[in-house]
Amino acid sequence: MTKINVSAQSASESHYDVLIVGGGMVGAAIACGLGNQGIKVAVFDHTEPEPLPENALPELRVSALSSASEEILRQLGAWPHMTEMRMTPYRRMAVWEKLHTPWGKELSSRSNRVMFDARQINQPQLGFIVENRVTQLGLLEAIRSCPSITFISPVSIERIDTSANRPLVELSDGRRFYGDLLVGADGANSRVRQAAGLAMEQRDYEQQCLVATVEIEGGAQDITWQAFTPTGPEAFLPLPDIDGRSYGSIVWYHQPEKVRQLLALSNDALIKELVKTFPAELPKIVQLHERGAFPIARRHVSQYYRPGVVLAGDAAHTINPLAGQGVNLGFQDAAWLIEILVDACRQNENLGSPQVLKRYEKARQADNALMMNVMDGFYHTFSNQSGPLKLFRNAGLALAGKMSPVVNQVMKYAMGLAGKQPKLATGEKL
Repeated sequence: MTKINVSAQSASESHYDVLIVGGGMVGAAIACGLGNQGIKVAVFDHTEPEPLPENALPELRVSALSSASEEILRQLGAWPHMTEMRMTPYRRMAVWEKLHTPWGKELSSRSNRVMFDARQINQPQLGFIVENRVTQLGLLEAIRSCPSITFISPVSIERIDTSANRPLVELSDGRRFYGDLLVGADGANSRVRQAAGLAMEQRDYEQQCLVATVEIEGGAQDITWQAFTPTGPEAFLPLPDIDGRSYGSIVWYHQPEKVRQLLALSNDALIKELVKTFPAELPKIVQLHERGAFPIARRHVSQYYRPGVVLAGDAAHTINPLAGQGVNLGFQDAAWLIEILVDACRQNENLGSPQVLKRYEKARQADNALMMNVMDGFYHTFSNQSGPLKLFRNAGLALAGKMSPVVNQVMKYAMGLAGKQPKLATGEKL
């Protein structure tokens, strides 16, 4: 996408229906949905992703997109551009707890494994593993074709003022932008949230997450799996084949000190640690290409809005990533906010009014809190090594693995095929 040079624009003040700070996946999705309905939108971001070079190695930052997120992106016009790049369907997902003999040897039996298989619910796949840059580029291509959207990047924001009747975004070059509504989609350290004085509760987990991109033997995989341990899950995600080579993403949750030690190892030494520690299901690793780590925290705002300002995505909530639901929650935020604002516009309501924004909060706050609590439950349950609890949870996993109707319903809910969904997630027109 051609960057817009902000200094080349002559007007010192501009007025839009909606201002969006943050042009990442969630902010760009909101812009697409509103702009496609003729709502005048300005999006501000300090940078935008560079085009993906042909045959470039898979990137470190990937997301597991659900069927609901796929449909949202399809309705927004981004999905066709994404499929022209690359993504990996996963058709099966396995979950189990690693068990050991009294003398420390890992049991090879998987009697406590729960397997989710798309064929059981007559779906072609459970979802797609997609590099974040691919999703962003697809959304930016959709933005490019929409005349109602002005995407301003690279840009430096000097000031955000939410105290007046209409929120203001002032750039470092002195230009000012006013809107009926300011959307904060600018991540966990949101400046919009801080400017609006919206409080956020935060609780850090006693874990960090190491992520590594590896080349593997055995061809492309169609399964993602997660093995629970007392220090956190060990997980594998399939990535696309490139030039006849197969790749995967390794995710290793552990205590912060252990993660720091792992990051300090050479590539060969880290591969040896992975082979020694991870389950036998780990494909043979040919080469380690990239690695990184990030802390894990639960964050949630007590209120999603104030007059003229609303938050979405990581600006409003972050979640333990062990089930890969973070980006899907963000797209749900985007789809509900789009639907509610489009309806309000048709009713000639002020887009920044508390009456409108309260509807969005009602649609999202409880669902996001529920998902956070479920992830907390997994975290605390599997990190607790109480003998009776360990016996109970593994008996539960073994039982669940044999109860197809229960497994199928869980799959449908996780994919966005069950429960109340926004129109964009079901293919219904706004």
